[in-house]
Amino acid sequence: MCQSGETRIALIGIIVEDGAAADRINALLHQCAAWIVGRMGVPYRQKGVSIISVVIDAPGDVISALAGRLGSLAGVSVKTIYAPSAN
Repeated sequence: MCQSGETRIALIGIIVEDGAAADRINALLHQCAAWIVGRMGVPYRQKGVSIISVVIDAPGDVISALAGRLGSLAGVSVKTIYAPSAN
C-alpha cells in the first residue's frame, strides 16, 4: 500500500466505536509508519468511543487507500482533511 512519490500533508480523523477494531487499526497504521508524522489517541470513556488523529505526509493515493481501509472496518468512522497544496 505504501509507495513513494510526491507527498501531501493530511490529517486523518478516526472515531472508534468498537474497541475490537483496535488491532486492525494499528496493523493498518503500522503499514504506513514511514509516512506518519504523528498520532494522538484520546479515549472518551463517557461516550464509549476513542478518537485518533493521525498526521501523515504521503502520496495522495497512499492517504486515500489508508483512509479507505480504515473506514471499511466495522465500528470505525474516518474523515480526511488535506493541507493546501504548495504552489
